[in-house]
Amino acid sequence: MALKVLSALDIARTQFYHFKAIIITGMGLFTDAYDLFSIPLIMLLIGRIYYEKHENRTPHVVVSIMVAIALLGTVIGQLVFGRLGDLVGRRRVYGIALMIMALSSIGCGFSICTTRSCVLVSLGLFRFILGFGVGGDYPLSATIMSEYANKRTRGSFIAAVFSMQGFGILVASVVTMVVCAIFDRAANGAPKDPTPKEADIAWRLILMLGAIPAGLTFYWRMKMPETPRYTALVERNIIQAVMDMEKVMEVPMSQVVEDELLPPSPLPYPLLSKQFFRLHGRDLFSCSFTWFLVDIVFYSSNFFQSRIYLEENGDQNVYQDVYEAAKLQAIIALCSTIPGYFFSVYFIDKVGRVKIQMMGFSLMALVFLVLGITYNKYWDDKSKIGFLVLYGLTFFFANFGPNTTTFIVPAELFPARFRSTCHGISGAIGKVGAIIGSVGFVWALDGAKPRGMTVSLIILAGVCLLGMAITFFFTHETMGRSLEENENEE
Repeated sequence: MALKVLSALDIARTQFYHFKAIIITGMGLFTDAYDLFSIPLIMLLIGRIYYEKHENRTPHVVVSIMVAIALLGTVIGQLVFGRLGDLVGRRRVYGIALMIMALSSIGCGFSICTTRSCVLVSLGLFRFILGFGVGGDYPLSATIMSEYANKRTRGSFIAAVFSMQGFGILVASVVTMVVCAIFDRAANGAPKDPTPKEADIAWRLILMLGAIPAGLTFYWRMKMPETPRYTALVERNIIQAVMDMEKVMEVPMSQVVEDELLPPSPLPYPLLSKQFFRLHGRDLFSCSFTWFLVDIVFYSSNFFQSRIYLEENGDQNVYQDVYEAAKLQAIIALCSTIPGYFFSVYFIDKVGRVKIQMMGFSLMALVFLVLGITYNKYWDDKSKIGFLVLYGLTFFFANFGPNTTTFIVPAELFPARFRSTCHGISGAIGKVGAIIGSVGFVWALDGAKPRGMTVSLIILAGVCLLGMAITFFFTHETMGRSLEENENEE
């Protein structure tokens, strides 16, 4: 039986609540990107403060552990909160994930001591908790946005939520630049010191400021009603679904009042049963494996920025050093990362998820292949302009491609009672790929040999080609269809 309340959601015009929901649900992704992309900059500060006897550089293995421990927390958070989102409701656990992110962001800046070991242990602990909260936000944000959106612009709305990552990257860079500029100016009157003791406050302040956006949206998350789709299809409470929809959407009552109510019914089959895999196994495989592959590439690329920073280093104090690194990161975000998100928002409901995902994977493979073959030429160039242009293109085609679509498709393919869980499983497997990318790439950085870098970049091209093949053979197109049509339960 087709429910009027769901049909009304599918054909509802775009209205104010959709844009409000984008901001509310996007703040978790914003915080995620802020903390992820501030860590390489923070590691530059920590290297100058705590690794003076190691050429003022935080060892790559330490940076890798700091990234990986947050990603491990993300894996667990996606599985736990994804399942809770289906068992007890999206709204009931949504605020908890955001609060965990806000409090752990503050915790990352605190430490009970100033010795290197104690600081790193404390930072690692709070980054794990932060990752747990971030992981919980992924499936909930995507599911809530998909269940409120109409079918005509659903992809654009979910992509817009995900695009908040781009602004998180930019704000992380700008905040770092501002903090370093202020501390640098304040230190001008002090004796010349390449690493003033106040620098130990600067990195803590940068991390704690990441809690502000999450904290500001906590109230609005708690005011959000449960999604009508969850209430109607999982809780089987049509009256409440209509009442919740009335609170936020401008839809005439005549469109949503049902002729008859749905009786409670047992689940026809449980999660991960034989029937589940028969009906949804292909979709879960395609969503999980493509996310796994793109995260290997995406997080490897992020790690490569640290090598560019080190090459650009000169005889500067710690604030100037980190300021220049943050400026480079901001330029890449403005010129490639954010435009990639915008292209996805604009084209996702015109071109389709599958075509954009295949295009992104194939063009990323081409760019990585060119980077690998011509690595010596571009890297030996003093300005490295050619390398940076190609490097920026990898971020553009990741975001105007699989980095965005792998977030969207799992929120559209699965039944309402499994939607959050399956998105969490897909994202968790994806973040395992991120751990491989961030930890595995340390080998290439430590080796610092042209041949090793060439091989690594060509391997990344091969990973992209595999992602394109998986997309072509296994991924279903979801554009222009209602969520109920995409469930494939027949």
